[in-house]
Amino acid sequence: MKAFRIIVAVAAIAAFAILAQTQTRPVPAPTNVAIIDSSAFSDEKAGIARVMAAMQQIETKFQPLRTEIRGMRERLNTMRADIQKKRLVQDPNLTAQQTEQADQLEVQIKRKAEDAQSSYQRESLIFLDPLQKDIGTSLTAYAQSRGINLLIDVNRVPVVYAAANLDITRDFIADYNRTHPAGAAPATAPARPATTPATRPTRP
Repeated sequence: MKAFRIIVAVAAIAAFAILAQTQTRPVPAPTNVAIIDSSAFSDEKAGIARVMAAMQQIETKFQPLRTEIRGMRERLNTMRADIQKKRLVQDPNLTAQQTEQADQLEVQIKRKAEDAQSSYQRESLIFLDPLQKDIGTSLTAYAQSRGINLLIDVNRVPVVYAAANLDITRDFIADYNRTHPAGAAPATAPARPATTPATRPTRP
């Protein structure tokens, strides 16, 4: 019985100590938290109009090159199929020559595709980096005007759970589209962009 009373007394003292610490410890100010999904900025139907306009300009610029590469790949497939079809009935030397030509074409396609990819990424920087900076500035102003103290981009930071009412993505996109119409400013940029926007496409 005595041991039990000692345990209870110790527990009571600990409880009072915790209570005292709770009463004297400063209480942090409440934080207004919100989340946003920046990947939605490039949504074709519900995204930011300026982002879609910039991406469309990039796509239009590279469409001829993409068509050319596609035509080269189709020609290579035709050559490979023709070689496979005739290799048993034609001169082996001719088959070897045709195979070499097909191999050379394949190398050309690979190099052209790599150059196109590099150029595409560079153009994406030029078109989208200034736009990303403008969106970032507008997003900061949006958060400050609504008393948001902490804004988390779920496209960059893993979030296990967030209540639906914390998501401001749609409201911000609507606000940005209203205050920054797609035709109000050209999608141009400095020659040496500094950052990589989350909305940048990866084609071709």
